[in-house]
Amino acid sequence: MTANEGKQLAATDRKTIFLVDDDPTNLMAGRNALEGHYDVLTLNSGERLLSTIEKKAPDLILLDVEMPEMNGYEVIKAMKGSDVTADIPIIFLTAKNDSESELIGLSLGAVDYLTKPFSQPRLLKRIEMHLLVEAQKRELIAQSQKLINFNKNLKEMVRAKTKSVLELQGAVLKMMAELVECRDNITGGHIERTQNYLGILLNAMQNRGIYKKEMTGWDIELVLQSAQLHDVGKISIKDSILNKAGKLTPEEFEEIKKHAAFGGEVIDKMMESTSERAFLEYAKVFAVAHHEKWDGTGYPCGLKGEGIPLLGRLMAIADVYDALRSDRPYKRAYSHDDAVRVITDGRGAHFDPVLVDLFLNVSDYFNNVHSKFGRHL
Repeated sequence: MTANEGKQLAATDRKTIFLVDDDPTNLMAGRNALEGHYDVLTLNSGERLLSTIEKKAPDLILLDVEMPEMNGYEVIKAMKGSDVTADIPIIFLTAKNDSESELIGLSLGAVDYLTKPFSQPRLLKRIEMHLLVEAQKRELIAQSQKLINFNKNLKEMVRAKTKSVLELQGAVLKMMAELVECRDNITGGHIERTQNYLGILLNAMQNRGIYKKEMTGWDIELVLQSAQLHDVGKISIKDSILNKAGKLTPEEFEEIKKHAAFGGEVIDKMMESTSERAFLEYAKVFAVAHHEKWDGTGYPCGLKGEGIPLLGRLMAIADVYDALRSDRPYKRAYSHDDAVRVITDGRGAHFDPVLVDLFLNVSDYFNNVHSKFGRHL
């Protein structure tokens, strides 16, 4: 690079144009036409352009097509093949005046094609137009990136807020469930264990495609959270019955059976106070339907078979298994094998036959949950 070229590369606020032509007369004419409006660097070969552009990128290039050693078409191919120079706008200059040559230049990525000799006003207007287009394109790209970043940040904010709401919702549900459980002091840990049992069954159903249609649209995380409220109706039961140290009389049992229907009423009241109804709708099904039986002898509605909501049929197994494995004043806890036997005997009577078969395939996991948490919850 000559000393003159070095001076031309000095930083300015004006747009920089590279003029590339092997003819010194054309370079001089081009400089005279442009230098009152732009910083102009003249280069006499495609090779010098490619080496110079590594040090300073121009805003636009005026490139002669017919040059020795490396013509304009070869130069633009090299530039378009580099991420650094691919987006620099190039206007071809040529003495040829045929549509085929123009089409070749434009197809290679040139933004315009001017024939020599050119008039100064026309050249200036073309350069002005393409610099404006490039500025607008850069602005659009910048705005698009800002929008992408904004949307990304917004999604992160929504995700974080949703996570926070779900955590708060889960904490409230857990607190309510524990308040109920504290009144029923003989079933400590029952709510959390049944939640774990339910998770095992749901996972197995998904893996095996069981009741796939019925599960369509379920939010499994909300289902598991809402399961904590399946016994919320027990807040309506007198302590003298709920904590009786002995077997219930028929009258007392009829009273305690009311907790299922009352649980639905409690959750209905909760739904009146919030627009976030999904998890409460799941909770209501658990509360009302978990004591229904496959043969129609359950309560509170005496539903039968698949007329019992699937969530209720699932909780029936989890609930009974945990009751069998737990000590009561009137009975000792069953072993895992004995509890499995009782549930197996209830296939088609108390329990959904399909879910009993599923339970038998995963019952060891139930035992693991009870072994891990049975004494600590």
